[in-house]
Amino acid sequence: MDTAVVWFRRDLRVHDNEALTAACDADAVVPVYCFDPRSYGTREFGGRHSFTYQKTGARRAAFYREAVADLGERLRRLDLDLWIRHAPPADALAEVVEAVDADSVHFQTLPLPEERAQANRVTEAATSVGATPERHWTHTLHHVDDLPRPVAEIDDTFTPFRKRVERASRVRDPLPEPDPPGTPADSPRRGEVPSMTALGFEGIPTYDERGVLAFAGGETVGKERVAEYVWEADRLREYKRTRNGLLGEGYSSKLSPWLNAGCLSPRYVQSEVDRYEDERVSNQSTYWLTFELRWRDFFQFQFAKHGGDFFTPGGIRNRRIDWRDDPAQFRRWCEGRTGIPFVDANMRELNETGYVSNRGRQNVASFLANDLRIDWRKGAAYFETRLVDYDPASNYGNWAYNSQVGNDSRDSYFDVVEQAKRYDEHAEYVKTWCPQLSDLPADYAHEPWELNEGLQEAYGVVLGDDYPEPMVDLDASQEKLE
Repeated sequence: MDTAVVWFRRDLRVHDNEALTAACDADAVVPVYCFDPRSYGTREFGGRHSFTYQKTGARRAAFYREAVADLGERLRRLDLDLWIRHAPPADALAEVVEAVDADSVHFQTLPLPEERAQANRVTEAATSVGATPERHWTHTLHHVDDLPRPVAEIDDTFTPFRKRVERASRVRDPLPEPDPPGTPADSPRRGEVPSMTALGFEGIPTYDERGVLAFAGGETVGKERVAEYVWEADRLREYKRTRNGLLGEGYSSKLSPWLNAGCLSPRYVQSEVDRYEDERVSNQSTYWLTFELRWRDFFQFQFAKHGGDFFTPGGIRNRRIDWRDDPAQFRRWCEGRTGIPFVDANMRELNETGYVSNRGRQNVASFLANDLRIDWRKGAAYFETRLVDYDPASNYGNWAYNSQVGNDSRDSYFDVVEQAKRYDEHAEYVKTWCPQLSDLPADYAHEPWELNEGLQEAYGVVLGDDYPEPMVDLDASQEKLE
């Protein structure tokens, strides 16, 4: 009997999953997910400004536990049993292959050096026990084989890349759920989703009611979010206008946690956009969601092209910037105690919920890298720990971009106060996450350092006591960049 193993990575779904579909050509299928201990606990980022960070934070760990549990339920409906291991994938998959005498191991291929190294270890392990490794590209809107140019030749700036794929590429139709043959009846133990304690956490984080959405992992919830946002609330028609919002669940699609864990296929999301355009309206907003999916693609292909160069201090532009190493200032940024309310509000939301808007991410990244001149990779690693929707290519690619060492030839930065006044005109967002400023007029809420002593006393906001004094003179720091 021909038996295929499917190793699930960041493709935790049964719809549009080429690895699963290909495996179902065999006589029996064994799906496997591995909670790799090396993805949890602390990690050392070396170099001149070395630092330690947590590889996976509690919120993303909880999300993945839910996503794997949901995957198991959906596979059971297809007469497949998900095997779960809390071990390095190469070791676990070798054990599974030998246990069922598998002929092949199918799995998703991913672009980052660490992800490639892990796939290579699995390839060696599978080959050593007599199974053929089969890799599948499953996580982008445009398949790598359908690009107008080979990966090594794609443009390093987004606009030319986008125009080329819009003109000369295609988006494949999503694959339906497969009709698998079933899992071998005599399989050994399947395993269970490890507890939060087993993964190194004290428990499941509580939900902060100020958050935009209580993100729960899984293909089931991901598809429900698509249905709610696109069809029930009918918000896709206004996406371009509202996407820079800061409060509430409706200002953007917020599909990124499910896309980045692979609970949703970007091609499935695009198929829903196409259907919406056919049945309701086609406008700039519907196009813009596709535009954002292509931004996501862009960074995936950029990391496939440049690899580890992205992780150097000067990034792919090899810029020579004298990054500072100031642990005290970095800690204040992490904790949302910079004294710059728009920065603090976004960092506090990130810390308490695992999510922050794209507008907020750009501003706090620019502040750390361009105003404080602290090594941008520290900020990117902190996001890696905190984000529930962390994707390595999107995270490090966007951080490099906003730190002037990535995919942009311009030297630009964000004026965080101007941004705050533009996108949080009435300071509702700042006051939500920095309640010490709740009684201030909007202009003072964005610039509390403009309060004289009398006004501080009158409003009950004493700088350095009720709210931190600004840790940097923004005008002076930005003059240095000009």
